[in-house]
Amino acid sequence: MAEETIFSKIIRKEIPADILYQDDLVTAFRDINPRAPSHILIIPNKLIPTVNDVEADDERMLGRLFTVARQLAEQEGVSENGYRLIMNCNPHGGQEVYHIHMHLLGGRPLGPMLVG
Repeated sequence: MAEETIFSKIIRKEIPADILYQDDLVTAFRDINPRAPSHILIIPNKLIPTVNDVEADDERMLGRLFTVARQLAEQEGVSENGYRLIMNCNPHGGQEVYHIHMHLLGGRPLGPMLVG
């Protein structure tokens, strides 16, 4: 079984977070260390450590990540000019919390995807 993370506690509202959206499948909240004017994390309520652990049964929930991202981008006012969605996997991919999550970043030009 996967080890619980800080995200599990946010989903259960055991620790404070600026939750913008929550339903039976996903939760979305503002990143506490934003890298852009709008930086929101969208996470499945089910603990899946990495993208490598995704199963076919998770497709509906993962699709919800994208529909919630679209909705939040509209609410944040970044949908027209554009935004970036990022998912990291494992250390070389930059993953820090082992509960898959999508970053929604926007509110300014974000520049190239990778530098250097």
